[in-house]
Amino acid sequence: MKIDEVVKARFKNEHHKALVNIRYTSNWLSYKQNVQLQAFGLSLPQFNIMRILRGANEMLSVSEIKERMIEKSPNTSRLIDKLLSKELLQRVRCEKDRRVVYLQISQKGLDLLQQVDVYFDDVNLDKSLTTDEAKQLNDLLDKVRQELN
Repeated sequence: MKIDEVVKARFKNEHHKALVNIRYTSNWLSYKQNVQLQAFGLSLPQFNIMRILRGANEMLSVSEIKERMIEKSPNTSRLIDKLLSKELLQRVRCEKDRRVVYLQISQKGLDLLQQVDVYFDDVNLDKSLTTDEAKQLNDLLDKVRQELN
């Protein structure tokens, strides 16, 4: 369905419609992913933390993880604690400064992400967008962020 049919609204102009469409689509995608992640006992922010650590291929501090998160969360420490209790992450204290804590993804976490990746294979945009369309969408979204920054 088109966005104006979904929200049953008229928009001031195409720019207003685009803004609402971006927000609605983002929330819709988050909802779909959250539903799927429940099968693995994960929330979307926890999944994001694990993907950050997997992609980093090195230990990261909590502040580095916070900077890289898609959705900034004031309760990142609590999310990390839950992942640590599930043994999906490992904590390493900095030897030079004991206040600094580094995190890395555990083998158990890597194994879980591999399962999630297979499960998430059906929630990707390659079914609805060509590579050129995806590139165009990325370019347009980057442009919006640069102009509004």
